[in-house]
Amino acid sequence: MTAHFVGDTAVLTGRSLRHVLRSPDTIVTTAVMPIAFMLMFVYVFGGAIDIGAGAYVDYLLPGILLITVASGVAYTAYRLFLDLKGGIFERFQSMPIARSSALWAHVLTSLVANLVSVAVVVGAALIMGFRSGAGLLEWLAVAGILVLFTLALTWMAVLAGLSAKTVEGASAFSYPLIFLPFVSSAFVPTETMPGPVRWFAENQPVTSIVNSIRQLLEGQPVSGELGVALAWCAGILLAAYLAANVICRRKIS
Repeated sequence: MTAHFVGDTAVLTGRSLRHVLRSPDTIVTTAVMPIAFMLMFVYVFGGAIDIGAGAYVDYLLPGILLITVASGVAYTAYRLFLDLKGGIFERFQSMPIARSSALWAHVLTSLVANLVSVAVVVGAALIMGFRSGAGLLEWLAVAGILVLFTLALTWMAVLAGLSAKTVEGASAFSYPLIFLPFVSSAFVPTETMPGPVRWFAENQPVTSIVNSIRQLLEGQPVSGELGVALAWCAGILLAAYLAANVICRRKIS
């Protein structure tokens, strides 16, 4: 049964990846907006933002990486919605294919595409002067957090793709996710924010994730926020995964 699921998922993931390779502009588009934000904040606003010691691009990059993922998962919702409306899932139901493999194929495609976009953004940051004191283990930890974060947001995208009534609605769910880093420690220290905004910024998931990635990239000891960040990612992932599977069973039965 497991081998059947793995084989079906691998075949369907290959199908989804071929769609991405035929339109690589989706990856380019995903990376362009975060790079534009990075250029604007570093070269336009960076001189007016006091972050203490260190280059502003080093401070900024963790939040930009989260924005990259948040903008990239919109394509997952879009592609899933088109498959759903095109009758692909009904066709799969008439074939000896594991039911959940179609969803996992979209999820794994999202993971691959978003990691490529993240690599492009990191490359742009290096050109802009980003430098890290992280060793191999710290970089692996950063990659692990980003993978978990991408999976969590991708399952939210799956949920949006299954629930949306229009193709625009399927893609638009990511807008609040892209905005969330702006009300966090991603761009400025939360200490500079007024009371209610500061409380929200310090207690929403992006801040703990950004702070953890920033500490790892700086080669500093990781604080207790890492546990909070992982708990947020795992909780969102589990809730979105369960909800998406319930809706999928209701829609395709």
